[in-house]
Amino acid sequence: MAPPVSSLSPMASSPIPPPQVPKPSTRALSVVAPCSSSAASSSPSTSASPQVASAGRRGVLALGAGFLASAALLYPAGDAGATRIEYYATVGDKLCDLSLVKSGLAYCDVEVGTGAQPPRGELINVHYTARFPDGTVFDSSYKRGRPLTMRIGAGKILRGLEQGISGGGGVPPMLVGGKRKLMIPATLAYGPEPAGCFSGDCNIPGNSTLLYDLFLVGIYK
Repeated sequence: MAPPVSSLSPMASSPIPPPQVPKPSTRALSVVAPCSSSAASSSPSTSASPQVASAGRRGVLALGAGFLASAALLYPAGDAGATRIEYYATVGDKLCDLSLVKSGLAYCDVEVGTGAQPPRGELINVHYTARFPDGTVFDSSYKRGRPLTMRIGAGKILRGLEQGISGGGGVPPMLVGGKRKLMIPATLAYGPEPAGCFSGDCNIPGNSTLLYDLFLVGIYK
């Protein structure tokens, strides 16, 4: 089964944009027009007094107003164009001092794993939170409630993530159970082009530095 696309992929599409909340209609419910006078005269048994008809119209209008008020409570208007996810799943992680390597990648281990080192070419399960330097979260496997399955060593993920997980160039490889923070420069991420685009709105501007909090859950079996 092919792993799902996420912001870890160089060809990432938008990471699960938030649902578009429907806006309640502002048009009042239309009132049914009364029957014509000729129809009323031909069917006297079904005609109504002006007072009854007026009360009926008031009742329908009141029902329509109540419906609109309920819809406003159930579906509050929001910023439908907002696509960034404010979700800090790893806010409780310990801080660590980043070490910069020659490629421009910076990393630090919050917790060194005690499990196996995944061989290159293997599928692994990774939980992650992806942020901009200002702290805004734009993608998170925790938001989806399950880790991402991806293949390392196959050129399917960002170069900065590949180096940050598999190691090399002064970066030790991650072990199963480990937690690591990465600061990935644009040259090892998406470069000058925007990414994570959905309906013309892109989550990741061009030349963005990205911060990843990684948890290597295990080797996919």
